[in-house]
Amino acid sequence: MNLCKEIISSQRRRVTSALSLVSVSALFFLSLDLMEKRQSASDLTSALSSLQLAPDQNLTPSPMLSNLLHQAPQKPKPRKLVSLCIGVLGEYLEEIISDLSDISAGFPPELKLIVMAIARRRRLLNDEVLTTLAEPSWELLDVSGSDITDDGLVSIAKICTNLHAIDISHCENVTAAGVSEIICQCRSLEVFRCGGGPRCNLTARRCLSLFKPKLNVIEADSWEELDTSSISSGAESLRWLLWPKIDEDSKSILSTECPRIIVNPNPSPIGFHGRHKVPSEAFPEIPLDHSIVQDIDPRTWASSVPPSTFAERSAKPPPPNETPLLPLAERFRLAVLSRETRLAPKRAKNARQNRRRAEREYLMNSINAKSVALAGQASKFLKNM
Repeated sequence: MNLCKEIISSQRRRVTSALSLVSVSALFFLSLDLMEKRQSASDLTSALSSLQLAPDQNLTPSPMLSNLLHQAPQKPKPRKLVSLCIGVLGEYLEEIISDLSDISAGFPPELKLIVMAIARRRRLLNDEVLTTLAEPSWELLDVSGSDITDDGLVSIAKICTNLHAIDISHCENVTAAGVSEIICQCRSLEVFRCGGGPRCNLTARRCLSLFKPKLNVIEADSWEELDTSSISSGAESLRWLLWPKIDEDSKSILSTECPRIIVNPNPSPIGFHGRHKVPSEAFPEIPLDHSIVQDIDPRTWASSVPPSTFAERSAKPPPPNETPLLPLAERFRLAVLSRETRLAPKRAKNARQNRRRAEREYLMNSINAKSVALAGQASKFLKNM
């Protein structure tokens, strides 16, 4: 018995030692695995921390790149109801332009700006239309290729004093006098577009002295008595000048005497901006009022008229082989007159027949009428005897 107990106890000790050895080995390998994983995790953490994943706040995408991204093909969105109504109004702008002041009296400033942009695209923009729609809250003005004159610019300069950008390119009737009034009244002007034809380029060359800010000579006993508006003159805030066909002499004068004014900026379509941030209004390939009519159907101004005043267009005789297109109200009036003329003889005949019928009924039903008729017949009979 004792021998059996000793054998069993010895086997138990062997099994226990074996299990202990296995446990120690398992724990050892498990600790090695954990150490390797911890080391790889720490390496990964250090590697990730060394990466500069945060965007640089100093680098901003260029407006040209942003504009190209926005112009990527996207699913067209439904147009706003206001835009659809303004589009219908723009299609019949020629017919209502004489009453535009009454129609647009209750329009907000942004809608008036849209109507002005449509009028410019339909070649209907002149001094009268511009002054009718002008609002003091406007910040940009695009009158390029229109019939605007110096009188219109003088009027708009007194109304819209908060203009930041203006485009007068291809305006043959504008001279340096109108540009001077704009520069003097609009102190916040930053973007100026000019030039175009030979006459427009000549006007731009004459305005070089206006583009450069200068100090005025003022005599006073004390500097405290001076008015800040009279100390300097010229385009003090002008930064971007778009003049496509600028001559080398004018460009050299501006770069030498006023390097702050950047002529014809050419932002890169890719990459990021460096020192100068070019505003979208200074992109020569984008019309100045493009953002205003972005939600308007382009078919609104697809059928534009020749560039002349509305009075001249109305006075021009139509071509001999072309039937003039009359307004709807005039066609309705002519149709009514034609109907009245066609029915006038029939109505006159009906009136005569009704009068004769009324006379016969009066003679047959009235005793006095019968007596008068018989007396007349008797008097004729007596005279004939």
